[in-house]
Amino acid sequence: MPDSTPTTDLPVAVIGAGPVGLAAAAHLVTRGIEPIVFEGGPTPAAAILEWGHIGLFSPWKYNIDQAARTLLDSTDWQEPDGDCLPTGAELVGDYLTPLADTPQLCDTIHTNTRVIAVSRVGLDRTRTPGRENAAFLVRTQNTDEKVDDHEVRAVIDASGTWDTPNPLGQAGLPAIGETAARDAGLVTSPLPDVLGSDREQFAGRHALVVGAGHSAANTLLALGQLSEEKPSTRISWAIRGADPGSAYGGGDQDGLPARGALGTRLRHLVESGQIEVHTSMNITELESADELTVTGATPDGPVSLRVDRLVPTTGFRPALDFLRELRLDLDPVVEAPTQLGPLIDPEHHSCGTVPPHGASLLAHPEQDFYIAGMKSYGRAPTFLMFTGYEQVRSIVAALAGDQDAADRVELVLPETGVCSADIGASCDTSLGMADETANCCGPAEPVNIGIPTGMTHGRSAARETE
Repeated sequence: MPDSTPTTDLPVAVIGAGPVGLAAAAHLVTRGIEPIVFEGGPTPAAAILEWGHIGLFSPWKYNIDQAARTLLDSTDWQEPDGDCLPTGAELVGDYLTPLADTPQLCDTIHTNTRVIAVSRVGLDRTRTPGRENAAFLVRTQNTDEKVDDHEVRAVIDASGTWDTPNPLGQAGLPAIGETAARDAGLVTSPLPDVLGSDREQFAGRHALVVGAGHSAANTLLALGQLSEEKPSTRISWAIRGADPGSAYGGGDQDGLPARGALGTRLRHLVESGQIEVHTSMNITELESADELTVTGATPDGPVSLRVDRLVPTTGFRPALDFLRELRLDLDPVVEAPTQLGPLIDPEHHSCGTVPPHGASLLAHPEQDFYIAGMKSYGRAPTFLMFTGYEQVRSIVAALAGDQDAADRVELVLPETGVCSADIGASCDTSLGMADETANCCGPAEPVNIGIPTGMTHGRSAARETE
């Protein structure tokens, strides 16, 4: 039988010390609850430092959590200009590192410590009696391979998805030979520093970018600049879709201007011929030698490309294996919490605008366990940090027993782009959020979506228009 000792004096485990994980820890200490934060990397926000050269689409005013700001205001921290767009490195150096170093959080963060399993003390997922009162058991492993068990009262998984990229092959599976190509260094990280530390891998060589999201656009633009400096540099781009136009986003209609400009610049590179585009291509095999031979299936037959480097920008998926002893309720399509999944399914809706949500929508059958941040969106790609901050504010309020605060979800966000689904006027015109001529989800300025808007998004909207 599980131990029936009350768990209220135990800490709350936070998995991941990125922006959302540190925000969760800040909200916990503000509520008088002890956090214990496990970070797999050598420093807080280690994953962001891997793409530190990349600029964010959202300005500083949307990147700082309010509880975190409160902790930082008690130090000598200087808040950055709210209208400026930081790079990933600046986000870490000017915000996340000072936050992790605050007296309230510095001793709660355990770096180089990866969570390898989460369960209930004395109970596997099949056991029900006493489950809600049993402490969680969080098993960790550090870089010395030392394994420890920790008992906690609740768990907030904000571990993100950076360490679990989608494979390059068709049907959600690795291409034949993909593992060997990665091991040989012919497949790079998803966001290489093309103009900086990784320049020699690309200058004067043939690079293939695979994928059609914002990461692909960033890399293609950097390669375009490199090709102007080093004209022998060749750029190829492979996408599964029939038209690269979907990667250009909303242009000047995008609520995040920096992201809109990204698509506009990418369109120019393609139309000028600097980028050779291969559409409707599913990669089937990678053959490694001095260079990489990439074989793909297209409607016109197989295609073979010989390249020096392949940049995989095929998105990410949540790591769920270490949660298998918990009772989760996940959408079968995007692997997000069931109530959230239909709202963010990229097959039907890509602009990222969702009704505000918090603890109640993110809850699982496993009481007091939550997935927050980028990982809460499962395989869906569009996410804003500010959304994650509001998620953890609500979750911590629920854990503190303040249900009114948990249910009172208030959020001010920029519109995050143009919908891919033709949902017509399903956005709520009463809040000025519809643009019938463009079939988008709002004007290019911040809008208050802190109250239910009546928006119909995602799969339900697609069904209504059929």
